Amino acid sequence: MTEQEMKDLRLRAAKIRLGIIRGVFAAKSGHPGGSLGTAELLAYLYFREMNIDPLNPKDPNRDRFVLSKGHCAPALYAALAERGYFAESEMDSLRHIDSFLQGHPDMKGTPGVDMSTGSLGQGVSAACGMALAGKLDGKDYRVYALLGDGESEEGEVWEAAMFAAHKNLDNFTLIIDVNGLQIDGFTKDVCGPEPLDSKMAAFGFHVIEIDGHDLGEIDAAFKEARAVKGKPTAIIARTTKGRGVSFMENQAGWHGKAPNAEEFEIAMQELNKALENLEVQ
Repeated sequence: MTEQEMKDLRLRAAKIRLGIIRGVFAAKSGHPGGSLGTAELLAYLYFREMNIDPLNPKDPNRDRFVLSKGHCAPALYAALAERGYFAESEMDSLRHIDSFLQGHPDMKGTPGVDMSTGSLGQGVSAACGMALAGKLDGKDYRVYALLGDGESEEGEVWEAAMFAAHKNLDNFTLIIDVNGLQIDGFTKDVCGPEPLDSKMAAFGFHVIEIDGHDLGEIDAAFKEARAVKGKPTAIIARTTKGRGVSFMENQAGWHGKAPNAEEFEIAMQELNKALENLEVQ
């Protein structure tokens, strides 16, 4: 990527973070911590990696994205709004009655959502089904799924991983968001999933490990994944839960609660300052 392209993606990620906090505050509920940690990954997917068209969200030849960690819907919605699937002002309706931005992604009601998710672990299976369908139909679209490290404690994840390798789904990329935290605390204390790299490799995946906030590493990883033939790819992305909001970073308590008015103002000040700094670079 050029420096200008890198800057553009950083700006997109910053705006996605603003959308996340805006939405969760308006809803008075939601999951800001894990959502904030995915901003760079989603910015890259929606603005560089995936073949998609907001004007034709059901294009049968489009790439597919499944947010297996469906509680991080605020991040997906903020990315979709930034990409032009709907107005950014819709983030104020998050989780409201009659809103198409539900607490978890709804493929029937929200433009750009490829799979309804929420029950943890199931999104990986759905993504594998999409990838296999593409193979059987002779399509060249690619499928991406974002999985949480706490979510990887679900047994269905490993059944799906075994299936993906068995079916040689080289059109499937699994992104594992490893922030080390889940609702009950540190993953290592709850039911530690590590070492994820050797486990994914043992299940037949090509494994790439990156800093999930470094857009240069993200770019290289997705390029590498595209070149892999005969097996699926797992990108293990190390991230910071609550990234960008100082009092939310690395705090399990911000897994699933909304900021109050004072906290909202502090968070928005920090995120707007970060955006302004990027704009003048």
